[in-house]
Amino acid sequence: MNHRIALGALALLAAASGCGGPRQEATLRFWAFGREGEVVQELVRGFEREHPGVHVRVQQIPWTAAHEKLLTAIVGRATPDVAQLGNTWIPEMVTLGALAPVAGGLPDSSYFPGILATNRVNDTIYGVPWYVDTRVLFYRKDILAKAGYATMPDNWTDWLAAMRAVKRVVGPDKYALYLPVNEWPPMAILGLQQGSALIDSNGFGVFRQAEYAKAFAFLVALFREGLAPPVSSTEIANLYQEFGRATFSMYITGPWNLGEFRRRLPPELQDAWATAPLPGPTGAASGVSLAGGASLVVFKSSKHTALALELVRYLSRPDQQAKFYRLSGDLPARKEAWADSALAADREADAFRIQLGRAVPTPMVPEWEQVTTKVMDRTETAVRGSQTQAAALASLDADVDRLLERRRYLLARRPGVKP
Repeated sequence: MNHRIALGALALLAAASGCGGPRQEATLRFWAFGREGEVVQELVRGFEREHPGVHVRVQQIPWTAAHEKLLTAIVGRATPDVAQLGNTWIPEMVTLGALAPVAGGLPDSSYFPGILATNRVNDTIYGVPWYVDTRVLFYRKDILAKAGYATMPDNWTDWLAAMRAVKRVVGPDKYALYLPVNEWPPMAILGLQQGSALIDSNGFGVFRQAEYAKAFAFLVALFREGLAPPVSSTEIANLYQEFGRATFSMYITGPWNLGEFRRRLPPELQDAWATAPLPGPTGAASGVSLAGGASLVVFKSSKHTALALELVRYLSRPDQQAKFYRLSGDLPARKEAWADSALAADREADAFRIQLGRAVPTPMVPEWEQVTTKVMDRTETAVRGSQTQAAALASLDADVDRLLERRRYLLARRPGVKP
């Protein structure tokens, strides 16, 4: 089913299940993960009021147990009607045949294009973006100003010069940028910014190719030059305390840290930090970042598909998205919800709004999470000097090719389907 057909199907289903029709008696099972599982229980009460006779039973599941529970449910044919799903999991769940196509009944222009793309597999949409996530630069604007920069540069050349200037200001025992060697997003982002696909359409790693190799050389040089400390996140006991001490002045991270920086930094530093979209190799347009977040999906096995789709559409309404942001701090997927006063007045969140317009998906393969582990491992070997950069990238390609070998074998035997 393609996108257009799915839209039409949803419209018919919505008409059949919408307000004004006969009273329906049904219980929808909704799995939600982490903090969102607690918050959504307040949102679904409004859906129940609009659909008398319908009860939504929310099951809150820790993120750490979510993936295994989903796989177990699929094998045991015990999936819920609706679930929240990290958008990098969608290709895997589609491969397993678990998800029903959904189009949300909404125009594509309501969503950030890169985020919507993470929900599309073989031209069919399987998830409706619920909240979004990307990475931007958090930085000490007071220190950047001392280094001679009123704003964060938007290209790598000037960004590198700014980092060197910051290093001169903070001294030899401190750093310009915090790049934990066990956090893969910056490693993937720099490659995507250089135009690397990371994995090609035939299912092979392309980390040795020129695009990623340029990004890798840039990243490794930051450690070699002493601009970034060669440490993992577990070696920094309290990153907010170290940011306050100017142990590092920049950090590439996500929207959950907006609240954390506000809560954990002392009052005297609240005006000393800011956020900025990521610099790109050749300027702002090349400064892409990850298209992350969670989507709402409907399972094929649902006996209440029309109502399940109606619930997804309800939770995707701009008013519900704005309410969800106020309750959880999660950034809304619908662009209309960004006009809500609570978000429009948030100066630091604006960098995320800009960055989401330049968000791109990571490779849409079920093995992506395993690939990220290899990216971190091989990057660390190069940073610590255990391998040359060329050897590390060759090893990374070999690692990825092995991870995807079975997938290439199986999909090569399915006509018309690329790995």
